[in-house]
Amino acid sequence: MKRGEYTYIWQSGDWPDWRYDLAALADPLARVSHAQGLLLGRLADVGLALRDQASLAALTEDVVKTSAIEGEHLDVASVRSSIARRLGVDIGALAPVDRHVEGMVEVVLDATCNCRAKVTKTRLFGWHAALFPTGYSGLGKISVGTWRDDASGPMQVISGPVGRQRVHYEAPPAKRLETETRRFLDWINRQPAEPPLLRAGLGHLWLVTLHPFDDGNGRIARAVGDLLLTRADGSAQRFYSLSAQIQRERKAYYAILEETQRGTMDVTAWLSWFLETLHSAVNHAHLTLNAVLAKARFWQGCAGEPLNPRQIKLLNRLLDGFEGKLTSSKWATIAHCSPDTALRDINELLARGMLRKSASGGRSTSYELNEIPPR
Repeated sequence: MKRGEYTYIWQSGDWPDWRYDLAALADPLARVSHAQGLLLGRLADVGLALRDQASLAALTEDVVKTSAIEGEHLDVASVRSSIARRLGVDIGALAPVDRHVEGMVEVVLDATCNCRAKVTKTRLFGWHAALFPTGYSGLGKISVGTWRDDASGPMQVISGPVGRQRVHYEAPPAKRLETETRRFLDWINRQPAEPPLLRAGLGHLWLVTLHPFDDGNGRIARAVGDLLLTRADGSAQRFYSLSAQIQRERKAYYAILEETQRGTMDVTAWLSWFLETLHSAVNHAHLTLNAVLAKARFWQGCAGEPLNPRQIKLLNRLLDGFEGKLTSSKWATIAHCSPDTALRDINELLARGMLRKSASGGRSTSYELNEIPPR
């Protein structure tokens, strides 16, 4: 069928023969490679422990943001604790972790740490089961660890209130999934014919277009993209998060997906957007590395200070990017102590110059980190 005779890309007569203009993508590919080289150059100059901390920060952001894209908010401290425990990275006291956090962490770590392992139907089913350990998505029961069956109608991506909903995309019918996913898995497991970074963009697009599960398709497609990026980078240690950048450009992400899924098999525009977003993700990783180095300098400057476990915990929370304003009441809640103890902890840190009162004002006094000069 010619364009105009079908609505969605998978209905095209030449599906799934992806086409793209490699010459048009040469500059974006070169920019990404150059940015990756600059980042790896900086990382080569820091110690192994700081590299581990930078990787922990990138993986934490990846897990949190790939969920946030779907409107699901995971506790950052819990995610960091789960990853640190699995990778053997020392972050001091570990925050409690629930099964839901563990599931998303398992998927991302399996995709990256085991990127060379064959991608099979069983492996994807395992990822899906990890995302939905109770068999429910919200209040609705879903089929877990298997392809969707379309028992309640075709798989559609919709938005808007009931009665005025807009269909952005409709996935291939369930009866085609065995054939379609087998073709996808054959492609992902064979020797690459495409440049590795383009392969990551194609794998992401292909799986999210199939939408083979009742829910979790975006997260699993991004995990597949991470797996292919890890293969392309040649190292299982991650230092940037594409999912975090997609979250920052969420509106554009859904717009380019819809445009591509309603277009032809020429996906140059999608790959161009993918590479530009990847370039931004790698550049943003420098900010993550800056924060890791700043944290190390802070603790070096505080060496020898007598701190109790509550103070260490809260200072680390601030160094890792505390969301909102830190007040004495929040301190008491997080540290599981009385308000009087929280205020005493804070006043000690104010006296030592490690904290300062925030100038932002408000009904309650809030506190922020003070710059500690290195010793």
